[in-house]
Parts: sequence; structure tokens; C-alpha cells
Amino acid sequence: MRILVLNSGSSSLKAQLIDTASKEALFRAHVDRIEATAGAQEAALTGVLNQALGKGVEAVGHRVVHGGAEFSSAVLITDAVEAAIEKTSALAPLHNPPNLFGVRAARRALPNVPHVAVFDTAFHARMPRRARTYAIPAAVAEEHGVYRYGFHGTSHAYVADLAAQQLGRSLRDLRILTLHLGNGASACAVEYGHSTDTSMGMTPLEGLVMGTRSGDIDPGAVLALLRAGKSVEDVDRLLNKESGLAGLSGVSNDLRDIERRASEGDDACRLAISVYAHRVKRYIGALTAAMGGVDALVLTGGIGENSTTMRRRVLQRLEFMGLSLDEDKNTDARVSDESPVFSIGAENSRVQVLVVKTNEELSIAQQSAAVVAQQTKPAAPGPIPIAISARHIHLNQETFERLFGAGKTATKLRDISQPGQYACEEKLTLIGPRGRIEGVRLLGPLRSKNQIEVSRTDEFKLGVDAPIRDSGKVQGSAPITLEGPTGTIQLNEGLICAKRHIHMTPTDAEAYAVADGDEVEVAITGGPRDLTFGDVLVRVSPKYKLEMHIDTDEANAAELSSGAAGALVYTDVSKGQATLRKRRVVSGS
Repeated sequence: MRILVLNSGSSSLKAQLIDTASKEALFRAHVDRIEATAGAQEAALTGVLNQALGKGVEAVGHRVVHGGAEFSSAVLITDAVEAAIEKTSALAPLHNPPNLFGVRAARRALPNVPHVAVFDTAFHARMPRRARTYAIPAAVAEEHGVYRYGFHGTSHAYVADLAAQQLGRSLRDLRILTLHLGNGASACAVEYGHSTDTSMGMTPLEGLVMGTRSGDIDPGAVLALLRAGKSVEDVDRLLNKESGLAGLSGVSNDLRDIERRASEGDDACRLAISVYAHRVKRYIGALTAAMGGVDALVLTGGIGENSTTMRRRVLQRLEFMGLSLDEDKNTDARVSDESPVFSIGAENSRVQVLVVKTNEELSIAQQSAAVVAQQTKPAAPGPIPIAISARHIHLNQETFERLFGAGKTATKLRDISQPGQYACEEKLTLIGPRGRIEGVRLLGPLRSKNQIEVSRTDEFKLGVDAPIRDSGKVQGSAPITLEGPTGTIQLNEGLICAKRHIHMTPTDAEAYAVADGDEVEVAITGGPRDLTFGDVLVRVSPKYKLEMHIDTDEANAAELSSGAAGALVYTDVSKGQATLRKRRVVSGS
């Protein structure tokens, strides 16, 4: 599919026509120094669009910086979507207005092709509340939209996916730390396919040192500047346009210039390099801790892809976390569109270290093509039965025998809904730092890994913080103590809140137009309290029976009872079509 990708900024316009089948850029345009007037921007857009018109444009993908709390994936642009983008302009006043100007101009020029908005913030929209929330009064945050949204999401998602492909594993099995290092810079914890934390916040100003942005700074320093007589505009300009590498070095925001001057003895440039590397290293440690470990570290962006010396500074002395750099590979690292991934980790490095060339335009084109392909609503299949899953335990044979006695085996009590699964007569007590829960039932058959599934309410009772995980993804999860008839065992990991999910056979998946690894929205209607569940993982296997699993907290929120059912959510769009709300979190998406 031929997708015209537009990145309309306040003073520049970038465009590419990309064939998503071949991944080839058929046309490129870049207009700089556009005057900040409607006439100048209109003229620039008209010129670029006229060049692209005769090249078979089938859809247009628009980069939109801020999607606010509303958009968690790329969407087909309608008048309602335009209005929602305009509402978020207060959160990104330098970015969203010109983005929206480009959207409106392109929709006028190309009214007969679909237009898709791809948001920088969308990849981070599902960050857990603890990562998204600032420690200010909730009412203030709600009124003014003061939350951590994150940016560079298109790049972080794209390079994480390429890294997973390079490693021959699914994103759902990996904890990847991505570092987008360029004039704008950010770090992201990509935990099992999702952004669970990132360095940028409400705006792109938070986090790492950047070309002209300060990154993290004590809010008290901002207040001190204001009290000293600086205006809001003065401080805005200082932190966004006069700080970072440019402010520290006094020379340039280009690392190449700064490194050259540093080699000649310029102490300010040497300090700029040191501060930049220190801040990146600090975030590596913080985000690794937040994920409970890391399987791969990815460097991308202009600096991450091209600066051998900065990569060395950032990655040195990380052997304590299992990361070792191969100096020769680092020196030899080259990435291109044809060969976008280069490994620079030492042979004995437990953490894979990769340089990956980002391609945000290709990612926008691919996401746009996927949205367009989803437009036609399939024949509506029947409702999806919902099962309410209470807290329960899965054990391996070794742990079972330690808790119930050597040579013992699990005793089947009754079959449960999924084929081959059953409830056991055996029960255990869960013990946490703050409390205990008795009579938690074991499910069979025994597994290769211990896994204990609880709700958020159970977490608070036990005094633990269990991550939301797919079944089987227990590495780096929460510890828990199990008490049984013949002993007590303290597990270092294994306690999770299970991610809500739907079991489907391949036939079911075809009928619902989904695939293994998709995430969908499911609406519960007709009961005491209508509710839509997002982030519902689709799991496909011929061994399964069609059924959505949620925990007791989720069921209580919707006031569900036995026999409840739900339906996949479709979004109405123009021309009487509809789009299934789904996204992929598996490698190769």
C-alpha cells in the first residue's frame, strides 16, 4: 500500500511516500524555515501535496505528537478525531496545532483517501498508574491533564520490535530497554510488549539531557527563576531552547561539534558530554529496576546510531547488571535501512546490546496501512462468554511435594471450563508482609513454573505489589510465601495479577478477525453497570475453548454474575464502515 506520511511542524514539513509492501520510500520532501503564518504553511503543504498527487497515494499517515489520554493507538481521522486532537493542543502547544493544520490541509487536498493519525504518546498510553501519575493532588492533575504521557513512542515501539525479531523471540517474552538518543532523547522500559515507564513526561522536556532541552530539573529551580523576575516565556525558552547540550557546552547542540571541541581541551564541552552520559546511565539503572531486570538494551536515534564514543560512555561499568560491551563491535557498528540492526554486546553479555536504526516514517506508514485494512467490519459473531477467575495457584512438581509431601500428586476435584484444566482438592495459604489469605485453591495439572494469580484487592491485603502479566510470564514478578500441610516455601517470584484475556480456537480467531497477541476492547452491556474492558489479550490455540477471563475485582466493577458475556468493540467511522479496536504486541507487527 502506498502511504503518504506527513510530519507537519511549526517551521518545517517532512513527507515521504512509502510502499509498505517493499518498505521503499518512493518520494521524499523536506521544507525548512516555514514562516509561522497560515499562508506560509498552506503554501508549503500545497507544494508537497501537489508533488505527491500523481504518485498513487492510497492513504495518508499523519504524525501527531500528543494524543492525550484519549488515544492509545493509531486511528482513522474523522471530524470527531480532529476535534479531539484540537482539545489536546493545550498539552502540546508547539506541536499539535501545526500537526492539525497539516491534517486539515491534506484532508482537503486528498478527500477520497483515508487519513490516519499516529500519535507519539500512544505507545505509552497503557503505562501503569504508578508510572503515569505525578505526586500532586488528584483534582489538580485531572483538571489540567497533569500526567506523564511520554513521547517518541513510535520510535520506541519500532526498534523494540526489530530487536525482538533479531533475537528470534516475541516481544511478549522480553524486557527491552530502548534509548532514543538524538537532539530529542528519551528512554523507555518495554516490558513484554508494553511501555511500562519512560523518561519523558507531560511534555518532552522531562528526562534525559537533550540538544537544547534541560531534561530533569528541580521544580524548585523553576520557581526560583520565576521569583527572580524571569517571565514564564523566559523560563520556557531557557529550558526548551537554550539548555541541554547547547546550554552546557556554550557551543552547539550537535554532539559532533561538542566532541571535537572536547578533544581540543574545551572543559565546558567535556562537562556537557559527561552530564549527558551520566543522565542516560542513571535512567538505564532506574528503568531496569522498574522492570525487574532487562533482556536487551537498544540504542537508536542520531547519537545512539552514530556516536561510538557516547555509546561507550553510556554502557561502561554496567557489568553488574549482566551487560558487557564489545569494544571492537562498537567501533564497527553501522546501521542502514537495508541492515538496521547491529549487535555490540560481548559474547559473555547476558543482556543483548543492539544498535538499531529507527524509521518512524515507515512505522507510521505500517500503522496507517493496518488501520485502513481493519476498516471493514466482519460479520458479527456471537457474544464471548466471560468467566470470573478467583485467586488460584499453579505449582510445579517439586514445589507441590515440598508443600504436600514427597511422592504426593494433585487430587482432581472437578473439571473447569478450559479443556484439560481442573480444580484440585488441595489448598494453600498465601503469606505476605502485611497479611495472609487462607484456602487458596490449586489448579491442575501441575506446570513447569510456579504461578500464583491474585487480584488488586488481594495485593493490598497481602502487602505486595504484583505486576500485571500474561500467564507464564513470571520472571521478575513479585515474591510470595506459600504455607502447606508439610512446609512453608518463600518464592522469590511467581505472584502476578493476570492480564485479562480471551481464549480462542483458530476458528474463533478467524471469525472475530483477530490473531494471537492482539489486544482488543470488550464491551459488557445489558447488566447493572455497562463497562468496556481495554487491553484484553487474545490467546489462540486449538486446545482452548472460547472464553474471556477476568478477575474478581474486574467482575465486581461491572457487577457481573455467572453467565455474563461481552462483545468486541468496533468504532464507527466514515462511509458506514467500522474499525475493530485492536493492536498487536507480538514481534512482526
